[in-house]
Amino acid sequence: MRSPAKQQKLIAEINITPFTDVILVLLIIFMITTPLILQSNIRVNLPSSSSGQPQEQTLQISVMVTNEGMVYLDNKPISRKSLKTEITRLHQANPGLEVILFSDRMVRFKDLVALLDIFNELGIKNLNIATRTE
Repeated sequence: MRSPAKQQKLIAEINITPFTDVILVLLIIFMITTPLILQSNIRVNLPSSSSGQPQEQTLQISVMVTNEGMVYLDNKPISRKSLKTEITRLHQANPGLEVILFSDRMVRFKDLVALLDIFNELGIKNLNIATRTE
């Protein structure tokens, strides 16, 4: 039995300690997961099936590399230096240029890296490596 003189006083303040704890935990979670999310933004074009639909692009060129190291631009033989010049011209005319790289499975890795370096140096962002479905 309480005496009327000792009534409890109502506290009208907001306790922000639990709120602060929740905010700090969320901040830590976002700091940890953000780099993981950014690393998973790598786009991979998988081999297409017979029911796949072709993508619409403004300009699409094909670069082929044979087992002997010969390079072809749209089925025409071309040197690596001329390839760089021609792709630079096409890329300046159309920044959305799509390059499809066809390569024999026995091509030396250094030949592919040399072509990829050219595309990277020119700023080609839309590069696809063609494969054959089994």
